[in-house]
Amino acid sequence: MPSLSSAAIMVRDAVDADLPAIQAIYAHYVLHELATFELEPSDTAAMAARRASVLAAGLPWLVAEYEGEIVGYCYATPYRPRPAYRYTIEESIYLAAGRGGLGLGSLLMRALLERCARGPWRQMLAVIAMPDMDGNAASLALHRRFCFEHAGVFSKVGHKHGQWIDTVLMQRPLGIGAGAPPDDAVRKA
Repeated sequence: MPSLSSAAIMVRDAVDADLPAIQAIYAHYVLHELATFELEPSDTAAMAARRASVLAAGLPWLVAEYEGEIVGYCYATPYRPRPAYRYTIEESIYLAAGRGGLGLGSLLMRALLERCARGPWRQMLAVIAMPDMDGNAASLALHRRFCFEHAGVFSKVGHKHGQWIDTVLMQRPLGIGAGAPPDDAVRKA
């Protein structure tokens, strides 16, 4: 497999014109992989709505572009809707089929972390599908490289492609993490 020059890869904010490529990348994971628990691919309109929701929350949705082709994307979402979780976000990274192992995940993760660290968020979570102990070693390695720590496992919580799937939970601080109260908590004290 040819390697990609990291100098030739541009990580940038996604735009509407990227949505068909994003939808195609995601559809591959829905239909053939275990990284998402969705069973039917979303259409481009649904992906546009998801992106709009992410942007409305003030979070980034980024793409990796190589020679005019979208070869991966990532984004962060609020972890849960209840207000006490407002400083915790969850990340997602998807690479185009056949583009794993080329450093794209690292480029996207680095850019996502840098962008999210500028916001008010203090913790980033990863929920990684694991069909077995070695089932998603590349994703685990990527997260460990970026200082995510193992936080737990939900056993057999998904069923897809005829098998039960665990999810590994990983977590890393953003900025000062829990080292100090959030600004709004300090103002209320």
